[in-house]
Amino acid sequence: MSETDQPEPDAPAGGTDVAADLFGTWEIGEIEYEDPSTERYITVTPVAHTMGRHASKQFQKSEISIVERFINRLMQTEENTGKKQQTLNLVREAFEIVHERTDENPIQVLVTAVENAAPREETVRLKYGGISVPKAVDVAPQRRVDQALLFLAQGVQNDSFKTPTSAEEAIANQLVGAANYDVGTYAISQKEEKERVAAAAR
Repeated sequence: MSETDQPEPDAPAGGTDVAADLFGTWEIGEIEYEDPSTERYITVTPVAHTMGRHASKQFQKSEISIVERFINRLMQTEENTGKKQQTLNLVREAFEIVHERTDENPIQVLVTAVENAAPREETVRLKYGGISVPKAVDVAPQRRVDQALLFLAQGVQNDSFKTPTSAEEAIANQLVGAANYDVGTYAISQKEEKERVAAAAR
């Protein structure tokens, strides 16, 4: 066979395009966003592990897939630090559970959960003389997404640590509850609490 007859090394078998699906299962092309303020900070890609290629640049974290950012946030506990492959497998299994419960694309459920759990207001402390006074402020869209991921991860930790609930079940519970705006879900309750405190400090 001559060099001109050899197939391209990156060409897919059969000459067809490989579908860019997350985990090879979930489509990413038809994700809907209800909150325009956070849409540019919720990136959906078929890559669930970028090997930290954006770690050196502070504000490029929003270019990482929201699924990977959720996985990274789940690892930020003493027991789970660095267990990327294990956490990725748990999220993959949790997505299957979410799909069975809702019959929806679990990536869409995650995006909706992040949008619902993102607080719009919070409080800061201002000092006037020697007195510290709380003041309500609007939350920047990027911080809203960061806070939502934090609340979801904390909810998973609370539900699964030293309880009969498995980690994948806890992840599915938090995602479905937050997507449905269930105030009994940890992420939604934390968002409501932040906004309630901010409303009192206006």
